[in-house]
Amino acid sequence: MEFTTILFQKEGNYVLVTLNRPDKLNALNFQLFTELNEAIKLIELDREIKAVILTGAGEKAFAAGADIKELHDSDDITGVHFSQYGSKVMLRLENLRKPVIAAVNGFALGGGCELAMSCHIRFASENAKFGQPEVNLGIIPGYGATQRLPRLVGRAKALELILSGNMIDAYEAEKIGLVNKVFPQNELIPKTIEFVQNILSKGTLAVSTALDCVLASDFMPLIEGLEYESRMFGKLCGTYDFKEGTKAFLEKRKPNFRGE
Repeated sequence: MEFTTILFQKEGNYVLVTLNRPDKLNALNFQLFTELNEAIKLIELDREIKAVILTGAGEKAFAAGADIKELHDSDDITGVHFSQYGSKVMLRLENLRKPVIAAVNGFALGGGCELAMSCHIRFASENAKFGQPEVNLGIIPGYGATQRLPRLVGRAKALELILSGNMIDAYEAEKIGLVNKVFPQNELIPKTIEFVQNILSKGTLAVSTALDCVLASDFMPLIEGLEYESRMFGKLCGTYDFKEGTKAFLEKRKPNFRGE
């Protein structure tokens, strides 16, 4: 598939995916979701890709929300499909067992904020702005904010943002736990790549299994989650990477992980 609304740049063992509608502040439309879904398929199938960076073209926006012109044509029937399609793509991104890091460079509003929340980790530039302004349009968030935002920042703060439609800056987003770190604009991508390279130096199986266990915790009571963690821990103890990692530690050298 030839991409026109995203850029897909494979850089060794990670990929940089860029939302590429800068003239529309990278607004999310049906075509972009379709291309993003196809990109996720490629990432799932490519064993060389171990991590993903998601960002937006230009310096003004990560994604300023859903494409309002496209949204305006919805009614009570098509609106359900409009919401479900975007939610499905974002859930697929969230469920990747490869780390997905959002590099938020500017506005992340509405669907843009929801897309950032579907990533596992979020870094932001100093000029980033976050918000769920859907109530200003007479609707509610449709791509998961009512579910993910309370899990990230707590119910009261999530309700404050969703019910008011107010924007917050990058440092407030960091303060409430919506963003992991804030960087100057020109350092955002380099610092994100630096973080990804650090992850890539670890045991691939360990990283993907840790990610799996954390994601699974959303659906399990504590007791079941602890049992699941123990089973996954045990599985890793039977791998080459575990033996190599512990041996390298004892021999005071860097491990040579093989993902086996």
